[in-house]
Amino acid sequence: MKLPNRRQFLHLAAAAVALPAISRIARAQAYPTRPVRVIVTFAAGGANDVHSRLFGQLLSERLGQPFIVENRPGGGGNLGAAEAIRSRPDGYTMFYVSISHAINASFYEKLPFNIVEDITPIASFFRASYVMVVSPSLPVKSVPEFIAYARANPGKINMGSQGIGSVGHLAGELFASMTGLNMVHVPYRSAALALADLISGQMHVQFATSTDSIPQIRGGQARALAVSSVARSSALPDVPTMAEYLPDYVFDSWGGLAGPKNIPADIVTVLNREINGGLGRPDIKAKYDDLGLRIHATSPSDFGKLIAEDTEKWAKVIKFAGIKPI
Repeated sequence: MKLPNRRQFLHLAAAAVALPAISRIARAQAYPTRPVRVIVTFAAGGANDVHSRLFGQLLSERLGQPFIVENRPGGGGNLGAAEAIRSRPDGYTMFYVSISHAINASFYEKLPFNIVEDITPIASFFRASYVMVVSPSLPVKSVPEFIAYARANPGKINMGSQGIGSVGHLAGELFASMTGLNMVHVPYRSAALALADLISGQMHVQFATSTDSIPQIRGGQARALAVSSVARSSALPDVPTMAEYLPDYVFDSWGGLAGPKNIPADIVTVLNREINGGLGRPDIKAKYDDLGLRIHATSPSDFGKLIAEDTEKWAKVIKFAGIKPI
């Protein structure tokens, strides 16, 4: 057998090293070659569904293949997440991941997945404040006035939320733990139903998303006392932050895309690049600004850190309040 000379050997070695890189580039350029599933883990029509369809359409336009949104509600968002996480890590199935999944990690004792270890973070869409809103019939116009009123009426303040273990519920429990207040939690099937009772005066206080509550606040049907973020909301500039009264009370809601663990890095890069590009569009920014949402274009690794940090944060709140599923 004739052995290659030194020059031939070096050419062969160089070609062998280049093959994986060429393969990755070719795969990224070809992706996607067929329709992509985007699983929304809650029912159609909600905020999660709206964000997913907005960016599903954007990715379809940018990458030339349909990004088909499928609603898989159930189990507080766990059923759809489990389906996505069990799928092949080829970039053709992903799901809308949100702060609810970080909460579920501790709220439910046994889940078939680990939201930190078993996913590939792809891209974050936004961060948003929760808003402490009260019924206009309640004789308070600030957080200190609310605290004083609640202390004078222990056990008589009803706090509505979109369900036990929801973000709104935990936001209220965090507030109660920091102020020593005794509020009666009343879970509803949706935030909209809770807000309807707050407007009518049957419910006293609610910690609601800015998306859900801004129309009612602007219309005078609900009174905003504070937002949960570090800085004031551009959509509600006159509403103070909760941290102005309680320095340690700070959190944001968030949402984005993730997939099963081990999606190839080059495919993640393509998706992250296109989503971040969409977040830079003036029309999307204007839409988010109007809803009180802050654009949050970030790297997959930074999105993963956010998911891990919030999973740990809400685990402490759940343990302190002793919150468990019914």
